[in-house]
Amino acid sequence: MPKPTLQHAVRRSLPTPGQHTLWLRYRAPYHWPSTLGFLTARCIPGIETCLDGTYRRTLAIAGHHAVLHATPLRNQLRVHLEGVPSTALPGLIARLRRFFDLDADPVRIAAELSRDPLMARLARERPGLRVPQGWDACEQAMRTVLGQQISVAGAMTLAGRLVQRHGTALRLPAAGLSHVFPALPALANAQFEDMGMPRARAATLGNLANALLAEPRLLRRGQVLEELLSTLCRLKGIGPWSAHYLALRQAGAADALPLGDVALIKALRLLEGNDAQLAERALAWRPWRAYAAQHLWAPLAPAGTARR
Repeated sequence: MPKPTLQHAVRRSLPTPGQHTLWLRYRAPYHWPSTLGFLTARCIPGIETCLDGTYRRTLAIAGHHAVLHATPLRNQLRVHLEGVPSTALPGLIARLRRFFDLDADPVRIAAELSRDPLMARLARERPGLRVPQGWDACEQAMRTVLGQQISVAGAMTLAGRLVQRHGTALRLPAAGLSHVFPALPALANAQFEDMGMPRARAATLGNLANALLAEPRLLRRGQVLEELLSTLCRLKGIGPWSAHYLALRQAGAADALPLGDVALIKALRLLEGNDAQLAERALAWRPWRAYAAQHLWAPLAPAGTARR
């Protein structure tokens, strides 16, 4: 087997067509308990599970339905794939690396955050903490809107309804998994008013789906943060919190920080007292405020708001 590198995955294709095993390398340390805890709390019924240290999900790729099983090992992530054409592997590997934040430089991030005493303490408690990313722009956009001002559990209940009503039945057998996430065109034309959420939030789901359909690169990585936030806030139903959260989770903006997030404010005040002001304290965490936010959210899991 060739030696894996940070830039490449080692692959073994199995005799059954569509089955592959990947080993993805990353820079140590990596605080897997935090990432797995984050994913466990946010599994959408029917498309994801996270049990016994393995994350599983369905996906639609190159016209096929597929299932992945991701298990952290020592300094690498093993991913077993079912139903994935070989031609789709390069793009899927890149997506997996983004999803699990495998290309982060944890030593550099911790060193720069640790100039602040609070972040130094939190970085020691969770060395190698990552900022998990959305699976794709469509799914993360829907998650963000569904998570506005409700609990994580409540948001996942709504997401499960969305999948059941607008998703597609999975075309291969997989225990505990039944659907793939709805395609963007289906969501852009869907009706959400009967899902048990405020009418304004239902309208925002459709608005954001149509915005992504019109501009598929709306949440692309590498954008100037302030320009992205300005663009997103022009969409009806998207305010500063949602814009920052989308930038943080989907656009890979390492300095995004939803200053109005109730859970972040709560976490900071639990650590530093009721007089602590998030906006003022966050100045010391630039340009890694997304990672600082993840450090503040982590001790609150799994309880708290869906904004984490």
